[in-house]
Amino acid sequence: MALYKEQQLKIYNSLTGKKEDFIPLLEGHVGMYVCGPTVYSNVHLGNVRTFMSFDMIFRYLKHLGYKVRYVRNITDAGHLTDDGDQGEDKIAKKARLEKIEPMEVVQQYTVDFHNILNTFNFLPPSIEPTATGHIIEQIEIIKKIIENGYAYEKNGSVYFDVVTFNKDHEYGKLSGRKLEDMIANTRALNAQDEKENPQDFALWKKAGPEHIMRWPSPWGDGFPGWHLECTAMSTKYLGDQFDIHGGGMDLKFPHHECEIAQNEAAIGTVPVRYWMHANMLTLNGQKMAKSTGNSINPGEIFTGDSPHLSKGFAPSAARFFVLQANYRSILDFSNDALIASEKGFNRLMEAMKIMKSLPTDTSSSMNVETWKQSCYDAMNDDFNSPILIAQLFEGVKQIHLIKDAKASITADDLKLLVHTMEAFVFDVLGLEDGDAFAKADDSKLSGAVELLIKLRKEARENKDFATSDKIRDELLALGIQLKDGREGTTFTVQ
Repeated sequence: MALYKEQQLKIYNSLTGKKEDFIPLLEGHVGMYVCGPTVYSNVHLGNVRTFMSFDMIFRYLKHLGYKVRYVRNITDAGHLTDDGDQGEDKIAKKARLEKIEPMEVVQQYTVDFHNILNTFNFLPPSIEPTATGHIIEQIEIIKKIIENGYAYEKNGSVYFDVVTFNKDHEYGKLSGRKLEDMIANTRALNAQDEKENPQDFALWKKAGPEHIMRWPSPWGDGFPGWHLECTAMSTKYLGDQFDIHGGGMDLKFPHHECEIAQNEAAIGTVPVRYWMHANMLTLNGQKMAKSTGNSINPGEIFTGDSPHLSKGFAPSAARFFVLQANYRSILDFSNDALIASEKGFNRLMEAMKIMKSLPTDTSSSMNVETWKQSCYDAMNDDFNSPILIAQLFEGVKQIHLIKDAKASITADDLKLLVHTMEAFVFDVLGLEDGDAFAKADDSKLSGAVELLIKLRKEARENKDFATSDKIRDELLALGIQLKDGREGTTFTVQ
């Protein structure tokens, strides 16, 4: 029997502001859409945190036995530099600055995105559609919205009519904003603005002569609005109504609010049953910002090549750190917090190795079945990973007590303990043994040092003793000591 029939999952629904029993539209199946990255730069660590939260959610839904269709898009057009309807397309701007094609920018940063997520042991989504691959679907939705009286065309651009929509529907129900208040707090339209109201947003923008990314449409050459692509892709692959829509807290307004409006205006249905939002990541107690230097790239975590870090960390140790916080809470990233988390992660991995060789007895001092259910209770409570981790460490404590002959366990209970620990640590949390990373890291270090030893040998043969000594001394300063012998030069890491 599928586990979801035994376990009642509750999800915090951002639309209602409360935890609700999760009941999918179709029993045994879950449709989940998560807003993916805009691929014009290296993926932001805060975005990685959001995607990691939904990777854990995806994993747990699969663990419960659901057949999950997880759709996470790639935004490769339509996202303007001011996150609204003005400015330049972010990808086109990057292409212009680097003097390359926009799709080269897209390819470069999509590959980077996948590499980072693979390093953190993410499961790939079921479908990863792109905005540019769904221009036809977006145009068809715009036609429906115009036909239903909720959009208007101006000079080759099409705008969503928020005021008209709000007469029949409720614009602002996800973010809790009132249209009247938004109008009162918005600047007056200037003469150049094509919108009838400041709150109206673009469904299609006319492309100026200099705009590289452009497609033909009934309204002339242009490109789709940022909000529209998610409406088109989510409904194409998950249907007019689906179970879960996720993303970062910063997308709640206006992006997700506009998605709801577009869907209701085009199709007449509320698109999503459960809206889920992951909270932000701070660095050393401050908002991350490249302009102030208070930022860190995900790749720098592994190498330690950042002024904010004292060393590199295994991807799973960093993943463990992130999952120690509830996905809806703000998480502060710091070197000290990572070091403390690494110790906990290593203790957990040590216990995973020890438990398989524990001695068994005729009786158990641990009620494994009750403990196992406490792990499920944590995850059933809106994917509460920090409480799950606390319960896993109760298991770690018992493992050490049994190892030290201060507690006992039967063979059947040990089998259940091992199965439960492995299921939650590896399958649900997505952690990996840190030894594999350490070995890969050692291999890279060895290769780099061997190359320097070769260069030093060549310098000595050329009687360039200054370079030879410099290589030896600078490696020593980094804690790597070279030893010259009859068989050649070897090294040790101090």
